[in-house]
Amino acid sequence: MVEKIIWNIIELKYFKVYNLYENELKALKKAGRFRERKLFEDDLEDMASNDYLGLSCNKKQFEKAVKLVKKYETRTSKASMLVNGYHPIHKAFEESMAKQSGFEEGLVVGSGYLANMAIIEALVRKSDMLFMDEEYHASGVMAAELLGERVVKFRHNDVEDLRQKLAQYPAKRQIIAVEGVYSMGGDLCDKAIFELADEKKAIMIVDEAHSAGVLGENLLGIFEHYGIKITERHIKMGTLGKAYGSYGAYILSSSTIISFLVNRGKPIIYSTAPSVFDTALALVNMKHIQKHAKKYRKKIDKRLVIVRQMLEVECESLIVPIEIRDNLSVLQMQEELIAYAYLVGAIRQPTVKKPIMRLILNVKVSKKKIIHALAVIRENRVQ
Repeated sequence: MVEKIIWNIIELKYFKVYNLYENELKALKKAGRFRERKLFEDDLEDMASNDYLGLSCNKKQFEKAVKLVKKYETRTSKASMLVNGYHPIHKAFEESMAKQSGFEEGLVVGSGYLANMAIIEALVRKSDMLFMDEEYHASGVMAAELLGERVVKFRHNDVEDLRQKLAQYPAKRQIIAVEGVYSMGGDLCDKAIFELADEKKAIMIVDEAHSAGVLGENLLGIFEHYGIKITERHIKMGTLGKAYGSYGAYILSSSTIISFLVNRGKPIIYSTAPSVFDTALALVNMKHIQKHAKKYRKKIDKRLVIVRQMLEVECESLIVPIEIRDNLSVLQMQEELIAYAYLVGAIRQPTVKKPIMRLILNVKVSKKKIIHALAVIRENRVQ
């Protein structure tokens, strides 16, 4: 009898928890915010992913990476980089990436999310203050939540608001976190913010996930785009799953900061080393991009002209956000585009404040098809 009562209590508690999540899922569906993984057809023209240069489909580059990994007896990560998971390919990638970008040293990391977590959680000490753009990536926001009152957010791309807050919150080290290109709006970090950071001798964390491989004559990112001289106060973080056509991330900075992250960055210390193959693929793709930078630069610029002519807006990145009326309409628009064999991102709240079609000007997709896709979306955008 007692056992039966206990089991009834357990079942009741389980049922309540189950219902709690079921109700939340129902609410998400009702609001048009329900998410799920989908397998899209391979024959769709990709204007949704961050594969800006189309390298994810480059078989020749893939084979180069396979050949590179096969040179070594050890072909997997095995352990943390601080145990024996640090591979010659990791080192080669770090050195090449740092050298071409003008930084002292590099550090390969498992993902952009982990890189942001490591940088922010480790570098912002008790007597420091972090000033973060309000539209900074969710990984940085999550890391900042661990810091409590040591974080101040400033209005998106607002240099004057940042200036006021730097004056209002003095600290041993003032650290500013921005993105080179903001992932949803596609807008660039204002150059004036770099100038203010230099004026105030503040450390700058620049998330170049969406700008490296896209901006600059040599596609090195926002530092090159603005002609900014790299100093010991600059930290560049980037991902390998976008323009570099692979998976993982990297951090570039002074040797001192890299050493500090190796010693204090928990995601670096306690994670298995990044995939050897993915790092090899990023390395061969990085060299490929540098070799063919002029060709890619021309393709990117031609696509930016298309956006200016069709939407009458200035676009400097390969991200084109087009506001749509509501969540239902944005999903319907995505289905309409799929019928034309175009895959375009349908982004809803809470990722963005208002629903958007997020079209990527993938250089692998023909200009003709980009023009057609933009024309279809243009008829349904919010004026």
